[in-house]
Amino acid sequence: MNILFATVPADGHFNPLTGLAMHLKAAGHDVRWYVGPSYLAKCERLGIPAYPFKRASEINGDNLHTLFPERAKLSGPALIRFDGKQMMVANVGNYFADIQEIDQAFPFDALVCDAAFFAMHPVKVKLGKRVYAIGIGPSVATSKDVPPNFVGLKPARTAIGKLIQQGMRAMMELMVMNDVKGLFNRIMADSGVGPVQGSLFDVSYTSPDMVFQNGVPGFAYPRREVNPKLVFVGALQPYKTMIAAPFAQAAKLDRYRQVILISQGTVDNKDQNKLIIPALEALQDSGALLVVTTGHYQTAELRKRYPQEHIIIEDFVDFDALLERVDLFICNGGYGSILLSLSHGVPVLSAGVREGKNDVNAHVDYFQVGIDLRTENPKPSDIRRAAERLLSEPRWKRNVARLREEFSAYRPYEIIDAYLADTAGFRNEAHHPALQA
Repeated sequence: MNILFATVPADGHFNPLTGLAMHLKAAGHDVRWYVGPSYLAKCERLGIPAYPFKRASEINGDNLHTLFPERAKLSGPALIRFDGKQMMVANVGNYFADIQEIDQAFPFDALVCDAAFFAMHPVKVKLGKRVYAIGIGPSVATSKDVPPNFVGLKPARTAIGKLIQQGMRAMMELMVMNDVKGLFNRIMADSGVGPVQGSLFDVSYTSPDMVFQNGVPGFAYPRREVNPKLVFVGALQPYKTMIAAPFAQAAKLDRYRQVILISQGTVDNKDQNKLIIPALEALQDSGALLVVTTGHYQTAELRKRYPQEHIIIEDFVDFDALLERVDLFICNGGYGSILLSLSHGVPVLSAGVREGKNDVNAHVDYFQVGIDLRTENPKPSDIRRAAERLLSEPRWKRNVARLREEFSAYRPYEIIDAYLADTAGFRNEAHHPALQA
């Protein structure tokens, strides 16, 4: 089968799909990737032919603040509206035009994309391709049972609270998302595709043939609505050769009673005063081994500032291997890294609000698998107190152990393979835990 992968240009959207792409390639499929220019080298290392954006422009963590300096001053509905237009929708027409051209040279049978790649809709409707979306974050499909997206709320537990959240959802659609949907529908009209009805958020869950949701039901807000197109697949992981060399100081892991991993992600990692430095200030005297990953930003400078023997600062580390020895993961709320932490049974201390991280971190708090500090700029004292609780109170480890067991029951590639081969037939396979509920 000819399979075209496509992702918006962000590590959190590209990396989780690399393991699946290499799996499908090894299975004999002709796999190629439509990517932003900055991802061409990664595709080359994978040995996957790539088509760079031609008409579409690449907006990523490196140029986001340069292209849109005004974004830094936005928050709340204004930020959601801005991101919806500029990052979710503005490129959709150009993505689709590029893919139409790719289809002439590489007639693909199926598109595999991240759920934020909204060009999936015209690819499905106009080109008639099979489309498989990968949910790389918590589901944003609308529901009466969940709070509005990107506001960092947990599901209401009282009748009054539910009514308030329903009102907030309606206001969000009216004041924010209808404007974004209007732009999307104008682009669809230019592409010869009819307008979408309902919430734009639902396009990613109704347009594809299937949605393979990264994660497990035990870390997803309960919904009464059942989407027959959505199936949980467990934790999708990046392909191993995409990861840096083995952890160079592994011998130190056995010399300390506790190991704490600290990361500020790969997008919002330019201001280390947000999380990395406050975490180091909070915990440098804790007696734990602190392992910091910088995302290749100011690593040398940070090492000079914190030269202590028990502080290890690297550009990047293999989380999958290291988390087996970690007692606490401190991060700003990247969904993929949090899933990986939970799948290894490691509690989370999170501090992040922007780019939808407030919703991810609200899940951490709701399922009591960690502490959400609910801020972009936590104080060292707050980090220290939260870390002490997470390391000393047994309930956190107990809750995370439950999720680790749930993750262990999933075989992501086997689930996806079966759906690609025969969706209808696989629905009756009893060995798949996500289909037994």
